Amino acid sequence: MPDKTLEDIEIDLLLEGVYRHYGYDFRDYSLASVRRRVWQTARDEGACTISGLQEKVLHDVECLNRLLHALSINVTSMFRDPDFYLAFRKRVVPVLRTHPFIRIWNVGCSTGEEAYSIAILLREEGLYDRCQIYATDFNKAALQKAAAGVFSLPSMREYTANYSQAGGTASFPSLYEVKNGSATIDPSLKQNIVFTQHNLVTDSAFNEFNVVLCRNVLIYFNKTLQDRVHKLLYDSLSMFGILGLGKKETIRFTSHQGCYEELDGNARLYRKVK
Repeated sequence: MPDKTLEDIEIDLLLEGVYRHYGYDFRDYSLASVRRRVWQTARDEGACTISGLQEKVLHDVECLNRLLHALSINVTSMFRDPDFYLAFRKRVVPVLRTHPFIRIWNVGCSTGEEAYSIAILLREEGLYDRCQIYATDFNKAALQKAAAGVFSLPSMREYTANYSQAGGTASFPSLYEVKNGSATIDPSLKQNIVFTQHNLVTDSAFNEFNVVLCRNVLIYFNKTLQDRVHKLLYDSLSMFGILGLGKKETIRFTSHQGCYEELDGNARLYRKVK
């Protein structure tokens, strides 16, 4: 096996330094994704090398925060992949109707679009009043934005098509109020959502859930971290609980493959059966 390049060594040292000094652990994130984001941050910070960025990050907490933002998974939208929500209505909602109380974990919630999408869907299906959604992320700034529930008007207009394709039954503009040129989510949709910090790399299971949604998160991790997270998701699901993954993610070829049955392969919906 060839030796690591100098660039790879610098990235290893940067991530090790961030972990040892600040406690944020990105050491098992996908190298390709980390490399791209680290170099972008280095350019933004005026550093010619990753070692130069490391010096700035370890001595300037504001520089660290900018790196954390770059390394965060912030690609999100409301009703992203509408087919997933159609499948959720068809395959998952009937199961949830059998539960007197429903706990849902939205993993890696970023700025909250997915959590609000699920809340809207559940309210339309008459289930929201008996639901508690835990929306988690390691990024404090993203969580603050998520809890505020304020989004740009252009983005909300873009989400209207997603909502319609996802089986939405209301007028999408009725779900938010326009204030000061921005869209503020209907406060009633926030009532049963808890936005809180959780780090998949270092934290453990914190409740038992009927549904766990971890969509488009695992693709940013290497195999070691993917295995750890799959165990965490499995441990967090109640028996016959439902797991939702992203379009490019799967439980196949994992140690937990035999623990689930497939509800909808295209939508990446699985039910825990052992």
